[in-house]
Amino acid sequence: MIPAAFPPWARAESLGASMPEFASFQDEPLQMRSGSVGKTGFLRLGFERRSLRTILATLERRAPYMVQRALHCDEEMPGLACVFLITTTGCVLQGDRLALDVALGPCAQAHLTSQSATKIHAMDANYAAQSQTITLADDAYLEFLPDPVIPHRHARFLSDTQISVAPSATLLLSEIIQPGRKHHHPDECFGATVLSLSTSAVRPDGRALFAERLVVEPRRYAMRQTGAMDSFDVFANVILCAPKDKAERIHERVGADVNFADGVAFGACRLPNDAGLIFKVLGRETAQVKAKVREFWEIVRREIIGAALPPRYLWR
Repeated sequence: MIPAAFPPWARAESLGASMPEFASFQDEPLQMRSGSVGKTGFLRLGFERRSLRTILATLERRAPYMVQRALHCDEEMPGLACVFLITTTGCVLQGDRLALDVALGPCAQAHLTSQSATKIHAMDANYAAQSQTITLADDAYLEFLPDPVIPHRHARFLSDTQISVAPSATLLLSEIIQPGRKHHHPDECFGATVLSLSTSAVRPDGRALFAERLVVEPRRYAMRQTGAMDSFDVFANVILCAPKDKAERIHERVGADVNFADGVAFGACRLPNDAGLIFKVLGRETAQVKAKVREFWEIVRREIIGAALPPRYLWR
């Protein structure tokens, strides 16, 4: 646990030191030291329910992270606070240390997304790390659906997400991982050096719910095999923390399928300790995976809120 006196990005700085897959990547970049000014981003968002809608009551940031304002643009949920996460650098570089802290008060409702895909650039020293903390109070509702992560060839990226969710709250959290810029160069497809993605959740009293860690090292383990990616390229990992009765209704509606002809596979299973569901999708193209995640999102919103999704944007 990082002491409160330390800067908010200190946890992101400490993550790589404890992960064995990053033990050989502790060297410092020649251009600028890891975690120095300009390479530490921080964003704290606090949402509160006021009357009939949710407002962005707390905003603290340090470049390259920023947001502009909360929008109430969802006609199906007019009280929903919609926020676009922006990074002014446009990419993630070696030595970057990023921290995101999101908290929703009782009955608050928010939707978070990113302005574009997260591009992890090639690295010849050190690595990039991101820590995320999400806290949901009683009856809070959060949709966190960023655009895909695109790891470039030789990228080294570490992400750790810690969740505290009340039993009556709902969190829909999505990660979509592309294989790289596969149409740019043959070596870009699964060309990243290492991706380490961790997620864990607890109740407000500290009781552990679940933990998951995905480590992708294409140079050590073949991706084109059963049990890994097989013939698929794009992977989505969607976590739903929700009350047990609602999660069960959603699980009954989701289904599962493996269709090599269409190039898509998907399915959901229950998380331990009645925490909710985990939904996974494999596809040959990003559009297929996004479409399946949207289908799941629509079921979740219908069952939890009783509202429909807004129409797709033309550019998505």
